[in-house]
Amino acid sequence: MCGQRDLDWITIRGLLANSLETAALTAEGFKDVGNGPGSRAAQYIEFLTIPDQKQAVIDDVERIRNHPLVPASIPVYGYVYDVKTGKLIEIEEATKIGAAR
Repeated sequence: MCGQRDLDWITIRGLLANSLETAALTAEGFKDVGNGPGSRAAQYIEFLTIPDQKQAVIDDVERIRNHPLVPASIPVYGYVYDVKTGKLIEIEEATKIGAAR
């Protein structure tokens, strides 16, 4: 059975095989808008998609905060970078978890 991550890889690989143009995101999902040529080289890449960015940041900050080599006095912050606006978006729950103790 394929998980969501597997479906994302299949979608990305299929889009790149058809065209190297940036795909359009529609209500039905990604749509190839290019005319080719594409490349099958993507079949050798393991795309590590992140289905829930906020939770991924929270998990990462918690892992860093609790790591034995990170002193409790050092704060750890959690942000997501918005590629469209160029802004950092603070994930408040992650920053609370990463607060210095």
